[in-house]
Amino acid sequence: MTSLLDRPQSPAASGTGRNTKRIFALVVIAVAQLMIVLDASVVIIALPSAQRALHISVDNRQWVLTAYTLTFGSLLLLGGRIADYLGRRRMFLISLVGFAGASALGGLAQSSAMLFGARALQGAFAAVMAPSALSLLTVTFTEARERARAFGVYGAVSGGGAAIGLILGGLLTQYASWRWTLLINVPIALTAAFAARGLISESRSDRRAGYDIPGAVTVTAGLFLLVYGFTRAEADGWAAGITLFFLAAATLMLATFVFVEMRSRHPLLPLRVVLDRNRGGSFLASLLLGIGMFGTFLFLTYYFQETLGYSALKSGFAFLPFSAGIIAAATAASQLLPKVGPRALMMTGMTMGALGLAWLTRLGVHSSYIVHVFPAELVVSFGIGLAFVPMSSTALIGVDPRDAGVASATVNTTQQVGGSLGTALLNTIAATATASYLSTHLRSEAVVQSALVHGYTTAFTVSATLLAVAAVTTAILVRARRTDVPGPEGEAIDVPQVEEADGREFAILAPLAVDASGFDPDAA
Repeated sequence: MTSLLDRPQSPAASGTGRNTKRIFALVVIAVAQLMIVLDASVVIIALPSAQRALHISVDNRQWVLTAYTLTFGSLLLLGGRIADYLGRRRMFLISLVGFAGASALGGLAQSSAMLFGARALQGAFAAVMAPSALSLLTVTFTEARERARAFGVYGAVSGGGAAIGLILGGLLTQYASWRWTLLINVPIALTAAFAARGLISESRSDRRAGYDIPGAVTVTAGLFLLVYGFTRAEADGWAAGITLFFLAAATLMLATFVFVEMRSRHPLLPLRVVLDRNRGGSFLASLLLGIGMFGTFLFLTYYFQETLGYSALKSGFAFLPFSAGIIAAATAASQLLPKVGPRALMMTGMTMGALGLAWLTRLGVHSSYIVHVFPAELVVSFGIGLAFVPMSSTALIGVDPRDAGVASATVNTTQQVGGSLGTALLNTIAATATASYLSTHLRSEAVVQSALVHGYTTAFTVSATLLAVAAVTTAILVRARRTDVPGPEGEAIDVPQVEEADGREFAILAPLAVDASGFDPDAA
């Protein structure tokens, strides 16, 4: 007698089962992406509390953010290669478990060094998790329309992750502990890993090529030395021998990286990708945007909590206009891009960002949030949102199909690396300006507060200048026409899985799938 379990399912039933499985797979992948994006912002609100608890110095506090973004950005391209060759599902699971372990280590940290190391480990595992997740999304959703919808969900999670992180960071810090901004990842990551085992199928490249370990080592070492050199400048001065030593060593290592990429058979970052005028302009603008913007969150957080006296939760909500502005502008940009082209949108967005940051330079100890901060946040965020979508689209204009994956990933890499460098540089500039202000005034509580705000506004001035330079860079280098960019709303630019003649395969890290919400998955 045949049992119900042995009876063959109808095609409709089996199709429904496959669709349900893919929906749940999308949920797991989206949760993983949410953790990656969230962890770049969730600790921002918790940073003042963590700094007090672990007695972190002013010049070292930026490492809580930089350790994560630096390892994530510098190892992202290598992480994609590892996932392609060792198995995307396997590396997705390993990175989820590793991310959980690193989060637990950070949440239980008893010293600043332990916290910094845990954050660096988080970034390293995220550098494998992110391309694994995106590759799995690409191979799971193969039909153009459903892939566009899947990437729309993915992009929405990416775009909203920062806002969720800021609010969640405020909630956890205020009602539990700053440690839970890290510990909360443990059950989420482990649950996602357990679910992924039964929902996601394995996929990998059939061919093998080199990993370009020398390239990964030299670029990571060079960026670390550069960030550390910025940190030493705050403590010892820009002209100090130790500062100059680390900056010179960083320059040497980064020059070595370029030399390695020129000679490597399988370079981590093929120089032909960045030497194109349009793509090079887009990458440079993305780097400058990252440098100018990441520090802004840091200083506004301290301004809200240390100057205006906001609670951690209220500080999180104070950033909401920023997220809303980015989402609204990204939606508008996806509509305008095929009509006006990338150059005009990028120039307008960068200019608006610079003007908004210049507005923040007028902040004082007793400034009003509604009058001074809120409108500046809207201007900055709308400008960034306008720039994100065309910036990501331009990165793929005219690219050889074999380079599509690395070109797309480089946009994220430049933003993360820029954020690492910017946080370190701007923190040093702010701390130096504060110390200089205190040295010329009689110390009192009011003077200390004024000195801190002076440091913040000095950093905002530098950030505004960097975004203005990005606008000029875009005007000079980007020459792409509107006919070179994605088509009408809802239309997916289908970039197929590509495999190079020499055997190197890159899963497309961000096909330009723009859905009705206006999200570009790579731009959000």
